[in-house]
Parts: sequence; C-alpha cells; structure tokens
Amino acid sequence: MPNILLFNKIAKCGLDQFPADYVCGEAVEAPAAIMVRSASLLDYDFDPATLAVARAGAGYNNVPVDVCTAKGICVFNTPGANANGVKELVIMGLFLASRKVAEAIDWCKGLKGQGAEVGKLVEKGKGAYVGPEILGKTLGLIGVGAIGGLVANAAAALGMDVAAYDPYISDAAKAKLDPGVKLLASAAEVAAVSDYLSLHAPLNAETKGSVNAAFLAGAKDGIRIVNTARADLVNSADLLAALESGKVAAYVVDFPTDEMIGVPGVTAIPHLGASTPESEDNCAIMAAKQLTAYIERGEIVNSVNLPKTELPASFEWRKCIIHDKALVIESSKRDFVATYTRGDIAYTVIDTTDELDDDYAAAYVNTMSKEDGVLKVRVLKG
Repeated sequence: MPNILLFNKIAKCGLDQFPADYVCGEAVEAPAAIMVRSASLLDYDFDPATLAVARAGAGYNNVPVDVCTAKGICVFNTPGANANGVKELVIMGLFLASRKVAEAIDWCKGLKGQGAEVGKLVEKGKGAYVGPEILGKTLGLIGVGAIGGLVANAAAALGMDVAAYDPYISDAAKAKLDPGVKLLASAAEVAAVSDYLSLHAPLNAETKGSVNAAFLAGAKDGIRIVNTARADLVNSADLLAALESGKVAAYVVDFPTDEMIGVPGVTAIPHLGASTPESEDNCAIMAAKQLTAYIERGEIVNSVNLPKTELPASFEWRKCIIHDKALVIESSKRDFVATYTRGDIAYTVIDTTDELDDDYAAAYVNTMSKEDGVLKVRVLKG
C-alpha cells in the first residue's frame, strides 16, 4: 500500500491512474513517492522511504535534483504534457508584444463615464497603441523541444519565417519541424535575424542570465522577446536598459518579478503557460503513470537524473540497484541483467527466476545497502 505525498492540488484524473491500494494525500507518512507542481522542495527533508519525485510539468528547478540523486531518489518530469497550453500562450505573447493590447485595454477602461465622447476619444487615442503584424516577420527560437517545436510550426503556419537554435535537438524533433524552419549554429545568430524571439531553454548554470547585454547588443534593433521558460534566463538589469534605449521594443514574460512589473514595454503574465485544465490533466496522468511504473516494476522514463530503461514486461523477482557507475554489481549468469548509466550514476536491474521470498528480499536489500557506492536497493515481486 504505497503512500503518495501531494504538495499541490493534483488533477483527480491523474490520481485515478494509481492502483486502488495506493493512498494519496497531503499528510501521508513515509511516502513512496511525491507529486508536485510548483511548490518548492528545495529545503524539504526527504523520508528514507521515498523512491521518487514526479514534477507535474516540464521545469524542475523547484526540486533539489542533486540531493535526490545522492539519496537514490528518481526525479521525473512530464515533458510535452503541457506543451500545447504553453504554445498557445507564446502565440498570444507575439500579438501582445506587437499590438500593445494589454496597455490598450487598460487605457480603454479609463474612458468609462465619458458617455457619447467615448467613440471620439477612442479614435483620437488609438494611435498610441499601433503595432506591426507578425506576418512575414522572423521568429527566433532558443530551444526547440516539445514546446519550441510546436511554437515553430504554429508560427510558420501563421506566415512567419522561423529561425532556431538548439544544440541538443534530436533527429526525431527535427523530423517534426516545418520544412521552412532554419536551424542556426548559435543563439547569437538567431538573435541577429529575429524580429521576435521566444525562449524555450532550460534554466541551468549555463543558461542563467544568458539573455544579457552582450547577447542583446548583437540582436536585431527593436526585437520583441517572449519568455515563457524561466525569468532567470534573462538578466533583468540588462533587459531594462535595452527597453529604455529601444534596442528591445517589448518584453512579454510569464514569470513576473518585482523589477519588471509596471515597466513600459513589459507585459507581465502570472505564470499562465500551463494553467489550462488540459495541461494539468495531461501532466497529472503522465506523472502518475511514470510513478506507478517505477514503484511497481522499476521502469524509468522521463527521469531527469536517472537513465531510461528498456525492461522485460514480466518478471518473477526483480532487483533494482542505483549505484555509482564505477561499482560492478554481481549476478548469476542465469539472470537477466541490464545496467543503464547517466553521468556518474548507474541503474542495474536483475531479473531472476530463482525461488526467493520476502525474507531473502529484505536480507538482500540490507546487505547491498551497506556496499560503498550503492544509493538505493529494492527487490520487487512480479
């Protein structure tokens, strides 16, 4: 009867994916797994019983991945589950950046009470909110993953030219792109040709603050930037200076910060990218299925810290060991054995038809857990 600890409200359709004997709640003890959306786990003290964390969303900077890895905890995310919701917000962001729609709506509210004069005032004042069409303009993309790929194709369908940079793009992702999408060799090359720029890179040590003064200096004059990825991809001080000088014409951001709110040229959206019923349902369902597969069968897919597995669908007894890559796990030649690696971490799975029992399983876990370099051990019964 595994316990699943919930740190946010998780869609019921996702929780319904768990077997009937699972217990899900915000106050369960000794959780086998954690499901989280935006709540921070950075200072959370993980229970020794916890096997996995599932982030119901693509970004996982609210999960201490290094800490989890050291404790043998598998961290999952749900790439692509919310991609369409974010894509739609990006497309709206292009229009918001062009036509000053948000500012115009606010201005229009101020005409309340002017009676018959409203029509004249509208015609007189609308010139302050004129902006360009996106047709025929160039959209640059930094990152062409699940979301960026959808944005690229949608923008191409709207008549935009699309240039993109992604050093990690897969052949499968390339094959899904509109034939007109141009893949360039660097982010700087993309910025130099783009009328609009949409950010879809992950936030890490390499990308933090990468949209900075040097990057913007090489960008096309009057570039309009949409950021639905993470606020810290952008150096706020440098962007504000670029807005003031006119180098950047508009900035639409889905991660408001105090310094950006209320600044002319900035449209701050309260993190609505994946805030659709469809996205929340998709993320919850994917996260629950991944956790169940890992808890029940030791299978790993969409982990951000452990390798993906390809395991037999059925087994009698399965030993699952997370360990340092340098450590070799011994097993019988009769067993199915597979070792998967990611960085310095290895995950060894041993399927055996030997006659085992629960006492043996407990003894094996106890003995192996004491081995240097072993982070987590489980024995599963098929």
